[in-house]
Amino acid sequence: MKSPDSASIQEAEIAIIGGGIAGASAAYELAAVSSVILLERESHCGYHSTGRSAASFTENYGNAVIRRLAIASRSFLEAPPEGFCDHPLMLPRGMLTIARQDQLGRLEEELEKARQFVPSIHRVSPEEALARVPVLRADYVAGAIVEPGCREIDVNELHQGFLRTARKRGGRIVTNAGVDAIERHKDRWILQTSQGLFAAPILVNAAGAWADRIAALAKIAPIGLVPKRRTAFHVAAPDGVSIAGWPLVNDVGEEFYFKPDAGRIFVSPADATPSEPMDAYPDDFDVAVGVDRLQRATTIDVRRIEHQWAGLRSFVSDASPVVGFDAKAEGFFWLAGQGGYGIKTSPALARACRDLIRTGRLPDELLRQGIEPGDLAPGRIGATSAPEEKAS
Repeated sequence: MKSPDSASIQEAEIAIIGGGIAGASAAYELAAVSSVILLERESHCGYHSTGRSAASFTENYGNAVIRRLAIASRSFLEAPPEGFCDHPLMLPRGMLTIARQDQLGRLEEELEKARQFVPSIHRVSPEEALARVPVLRADYVAGAIVEPGCREIDVNELHQGFLRTARKRGGRIVTNAGVDAIERHKDRWILQTSQGLFAAPILVNAAGAWADRIAALAKIAPIGLVPKRRTAFHVAAPDGVSIAGWPLVNDVGEEFYFKPDAGRIFVSPADATPSEPMDAYPDDFDVAVGVDRLQRATTIDVRRIEHQWAGLRSFVSDASPVVGFDAKAEGFFWLAGQGGYGIKTSPALARACRDLIRTGRLPDELLRQGIEPGDLAPGRIGATSAPEEKAS
């Protein structure tokens, strides 16, 4: 990059790369205390993983750090600030986790772990499970547990609330602004994009699956981020069956899950196939696996796939988010590695981003949940880590 002409540069105190849920929520918090520019390479924010989420809030999924972040996010999602949104962000759903006979030991382990964080989770009999979801096969379900506090998240309302309020607070959202080059010049980061040059002393890397590539442009060591593809599809609800009150049904072995979704049934085989950062698309084999698992567990006869899609869930080695300044690059802040948990943890992670940038400390409410700075800090990740997704 040539030495920039200061007259041609658009400046802010903080530049954020990425307009998905991570970048949007960070812009929401940071715009209240700083001048912010958010750069999104697509024509609209949330095109990739954010727009392809399963839209479920559960405190019983992910490792201990993820569960604590979800618990810390719940109050915002249940009662957002006045004017943040036009409709409730969460609606009742519940989650029913089922087990085959050969999975009962795993179910017992999951219940014991879950109760450490969510005391309301409890066993139900196979008969009760079938009463809640009548399409389940009696010869398949040998045990089940229920998380009554699981909710449905209106992802678009949440995401747009973050963006809309960030703008009201003076934040600028620039789309079609793919970042082509990054350089540290004196005391600020200079970003060359398709929409011109931008500069800020602090750069927040919220680029999702592309976060390591953004770091490479800035000549910063990667955190070993591995995007993993997850497939989902819609099938028709059985004729004459009301699905509106069904909970999300989750297999304890993380082999599949399904739930009602706008009059249809949302299904995923819970795949986690490593991928390059890309506009993810579903693999026919994964869809077929999902259909087979659904039909073995239920009486649903899948005659056709109404819609199918895929998204990327990005992980580092310990499957916890990476939030904090890079120790070797002044002003470079990581907000990455949210895995498949970025929606439900976004309020807490955005507050962590805000306070770590402003004060160098995590918010008190996260500390009270037992989250330590080292749980999120980039320094905990070796530059050549081989990521593995931990089981919840």
